[in-house]
Amino acid sequence: MGLQQGLVTWFAGVLFLSTLLLSCADVHHYEFFVRESNFTKLCNTTTLLVVNDSYPGPQIRVHRCDTVFVNVHNQGNYGFTIHWHGVKQPRNPWSDGPEFITQCPIQPGTNFTYEIVLSDEIGTLWWHAHSDWTRGSVHGAFIILPPENETYPFPTPDADQTIILESWYDGDYKQIIDDALAAGVSPRQPNAYAINGHVGDTYGCPNDTIFRMLVDSEKIYLLRIINAAMNEHFFFTIANHTLTVVAQDASYVRRFTRDYLLISPGQTMDVLVSANRNVGQYYMAIRPFSDSSAAPVDNITTGIFQYTNSEGGLNASLITLPAMTDTDAMINFLNQIRNTNVSQNPGINVPADKDIKTRAFIAIAVNNLPCNTCVLGTRLVASLNNVSFVSPRIDILQAYYNRNMSGVFTEDFPLNPPVFYNFTGDLTNFNTPVAEGTRVIVVNYGEGVEMVLQATQMGAGGSHPIHLHGFSFYWVGTGFGNFNNETDPSTYNLVDPPLVNTVHVPGRRWVAIRFFATNPGVWFMHCHLDRHSSWGMDTVLIVRNGRTEETSIRPPPSTMPRCPGT
Repeated sequence: MGLQQGLVTWFAGVLFLSTLLLSCADVHHYEFFVRESNFTKLCNTTTLLVVNDSYPGPQIRVHRCDTVFVNVHNQGNYGFTIHWHGVKQPRNPWSDGPEFITQCPIQPGTNFTYEIVLSDEIGTLWWHAHSDWTRGSVHGAFIILPPENETYPFPTPDADQTIILESWYDGDYKQIIDDALAAGVSPRQPNAYAINGHVGDTYGCPNDTIFRMLVDSEKIYLLRIINAAMNEHFFFTIANHTLTVVAQDASYVRRFTRDYLLISPGQTMDVLVSANRNVGQYYMAIRPFSDSSAAPVDNITTGIFQYTNSEGGLNASLITLPAMTDTDAMINFLNQIRNTNVSQNPGINVPADKDIKTRAFIAIAVNNLPCNTCVLGTRLVASLNNVSFVSPRIDILQAYYNRNMSGVFTEDFPLNPPVFYNFTGDLTNFNTPVAEGTRVIVVNYGEGVEMVLQATQMGAGGSHPIHLHGFSFYWVGTGFGNFNNETDPSTYNLVDPPLVNTVHVPGRRWVAIRFFATNPGVWFMHCHLDRHSSWGMDTVLIVRNGRTEETSIRPPPSTMPRCPGT
């Protein structure tokens, strides 16, 4: 039944993509030169590694189901990779990008060309470095427009505007995490938050710039919002204007309207806003959200939504945002998100109970391990089911594909926690053993997969944005407290669950996701709070080949970067 369902799912996808390919499939070429440049913010000049001397980096703008080649030239001082966040890359994990998962780093003085294969993604995605913390300064938007003969499933906007939310550090991002890992402690907080590279007018430096979005009265604008922050969920608002969410993670959703958004690291949202207020200038603003005891700095960063021909100061200068710790505002927003059955989306195809062949219950935690050289005698680690992931020195994809390398990874990631406890209770004096390792999950092509992601109060607790490469998955359920496998599945939404690539797992709650494993390859799964991923809150999903060439991994390009020492 699993193979039959997988073939049906694959055939339905082929029909959907074949229809798209009749009207599109252009090829685009970009050149990325990655090197150090100086930037001055907060009255301080910082040297950052960036793409084409810009922060944020250049925008990729193409149409659905096109193919994009990006030639990345490393003119910096250390190796890195680039990931195309949310692009499924069917059968092509070789260009997915996470360091030591699907490739080894592009070394200084060399280049590598990524082949980015689009399929049914539509709307806003993004690209970013996937090595250490380099993505803090190496990132940009990846815009996927409808095919020429396709309309939006909402009022056609008069224009669109990309909004990238960022963490600004006065310092080298890689050095910040390297120093923290060596000391065994949490990396320091950012110096500011930024909107499209501007830190706004709230940090006290008279030379700081503020992002201005110029609009014409009575026009409709599509905001393409990307949370590229390192460790911060954000509330977002535009004073005196309503925001209509129309897509998340490059999939259309049922439209809903709020006066604020909540967007987690890694997520993207497409949002309509009408310039229908009195002509003037209105604050655009972000502030972090946190339900963790390790809270971020509660700074507000501003931009300006400015009507043309407006004069004078700001209208309605009062910024109304939820408090940083407002969990009701977080839950109320998340509860609004639903899939929509429009022709521009792939048909909703949620695995039924009978289709599920692999079930995983994954406890998410922050832990400590002994460390003789660390400041406190212990070091912070993070884990999934008590396994703290260790990156190998040879990429897992190469080792898996070639079958001639041993000791790189093991196929024994536990599908349940080794110890069950009160995950969301008071764990002040509770500890559970953690092991380090490169342990992966392996599933067969076409089978249905269910994962329940359980937030715990180990460490500081709080929310986790969990991202799975190579897939969009259905977010079918969520609930407060510890997951009950007898009663909670009856609450699943199998009718119109959101189709996402990054899911917000709230603190003291659980989230359930489902998908069909119809993309053969090696796919990284990790928390998109980068400090957690750096500590080991990661694993890998390997999807075995199917029975045909069309359901198997493509051969590797001959130009893959060589691993150190090989």
